[in-house]
Parts: sequence; structure tokens; C-alpha cells
Amino acid sequence: MRSTLCRITLGLWILTFGVAGWFFVQGWTAQGIDGRTQIMLAPAERDLILGEMRLLLKAVHGVVTGLAGQGQEVNRTQMEQVARSAGMHMAEDVNPALMAKLPLPFKQMGMSIHHDMDALADAIANKETSQQILQRLSSMTSRCTTCHDVYRFSVER
Repeated sequence: MRSTLCRITLGLWILTFGVAGWFFVQGWTAQGIDGRTQIMLAPAERDLILGEMRLLLKAVHGVVTGLAGQGQEVNRTQMEQVARSAGMHMAEDVNPALMAKLPLPFKQMGMSIHHDMDALADAIANKETSQQILQRLSSMTSRCTTCHDVYRFSVER
């Protein structure tokens, strides 16, 4: 009897971890009619992520504006601060329930962008050339466009 109970318990643990792992990788998704993967979110979750994306875009805009300006040394400090504001600290304290709804490739792309914003801030502080900074931005925005090509947010019903 005890052996059977242990097997059942072990089986339930394996099943629980398997389901949790599947949701961690797959997220709460559905196939969209436009060919993109729909990520199903509550309205507040959708607003939170879209707001974060807008802040990332504003950071990119701030860096590009700094590169286009005159008095490059004055702008470097502002450019560094803007890039750093969209770094990894921006991704801290994300609700685990929200993270569970996001598919793994989406999470990986998002975290890589935040990491690269910190690296961009470091590059600006280390006085990389405008061309090098633009190359970094190009690499980052290519991931942004890929993500927007692959995913869309839908409100759960």
C-alpha cells in the first residue's frame, strides 16, 4: 500500500512539473488569424507590457536623438541615462503569473533587449563611436521587429 502511494505521489509530482514546464515554454498562447502567435493576457497585463515597449522605444529614440545632436560630450551622459533606464532593472519585479503567460522565446527576446540596453549604456560611457552605437541599436531593433512579426497580444475573455 505504501509503495503504491509513493508511486502515485511521484507520478503526480512528475505530471505537475511537466505541465508547469510546458506552460513555462509555451505560455498562454493561441494561433492568430494573421499568422502570428497570440499571447493571451488580461487587459492590465497587456497594458503593462505595451507600456514597457513604449519606454524601450523612447529609450532608443533618446539615444538616436543624442547621436544626431551637436555637443556629443554633453549628450553622452543623457544618452547613457536613457539607455540605462531601459536596462535589466526595468524587468525586475515582474509578476510571475504574467511571466508564466509569456512564451519562452518572447521572454528570451525581451530579457536580451533589457540586457543589451545596459550594455549600450556601458558602451556610451566607454565612448564607443556613433557608428558602433548605431550598430548596437540596429541589432536590438532587429529583434524588436522580429518579435512584432511573430507575436501579438490579445485580451483573454
